[in-house]
Order: sequence, then C-alpha cells, then structure tokens
Amino acid sequence: MHDVTRFELVTRWRLEAPIEVVFDALHAAHEWPRWWHYVRAVEELAPGGCAGVGSVRRYTWSTRLPYRLSFDLRVTRVDYPTVLEGEAHGELEGLGRWTLSSQGSATIVRYDWIVFVTKAWMRVFAPLLAPVFRWNHVAVMNAGEQGLARHLANRAREDAAQGALPLEGQQ
Repeated sequence: MHDVTRFELVTRWRLEAPIEVVFDALHAAHEWPRWWHYVRAVEELAPGGCAGVGSVRRYTWSTRLPYRLSFDLRVTRVDYPTVLEGEAHGELEGLGRWTLSSQGSATIVRYDWIVFVTKAWMRVFAPLLAPVFRWNHVAVMNAGEQGLARHLANRAREDAAQGALPLEGQQ
C-alpha cells in the first residue's frame, strides 16, 4: 500500500557556473538565507568532521503557502564536487541529496528529496493536498535556482571587479 505521507521529489537545475563554485554555494548552507527567498534560517546545531560530515543544521523554511517547516539535517555524505547528502528529522523525515555534474561551462544539479511529512495536519490532509504540496515544493525550488543563479552571477562580477582571475570555466 502506498503511504500518502511519503513524497519523492526530484528537482533539476542548470546553472551557468563551474561545478566547484555551485558545490561550494550549496555546501555553505548557512548562507542560503542570503540568496534563497524561502529559507528563513539555517542554524548550526553540531559541527561535523571532515568536509562537514556529521554536522547538524536546523533549517526553517517558509513556503508559497501559509505555513513554515523546520527540520534538522545531518550531513551523511560529502563527495567534492559532486554529491551532498543528508538525513532530515523533524517536521519532515527522510533523505536529501544534491548531485552535480558538469555540462560544458554549466553545472547540472539534481536534488532528490525523499521525505515523509510528520506535522499532524499535513499527515491528515496529505491524501487531498499532495498535489498542492508538490506544487509548493516546485515553487520553492524554482526560487532557489533563480536565487542561486543571481548569487553566482553577482559573485562573478565582484571577483572580476576586484581583478580576480576567472575560475576555470568562467572565461
């Protein structure tokens, strides 16, 4: 039997920036609220070891709908510059995985978000509201892609203005 509180959501982005630059921006989750409209806060709860594996951060998100979500995410895998993965616990439970690949001068990003909703009202209404929850996820992720693209473009302009050498792929 299919669990209606389980969501398998896949997002794909294409960003005109080198894979290392995109990876670094995604890895620096504490900076997401600066460029991702729906990320309200990222709070470090526990530092991690090598490359951040084992670190725990609390994420608080707003959405296109009138509710917020908070969950803690423990980093379980960091393979520079291609994979970031973590386990979510809280109002969402499950797995999130960023997978990056190069395509010419661009970076292709895939985000897999396989989660169960745990908020009582979301569990009750999930059978009815699942399409709305999916639509909301797409809207939040689209804002992330647009925000990250702007953030990376601004960073490249600032680096150029300061006379920094272009990063590989940014010529």
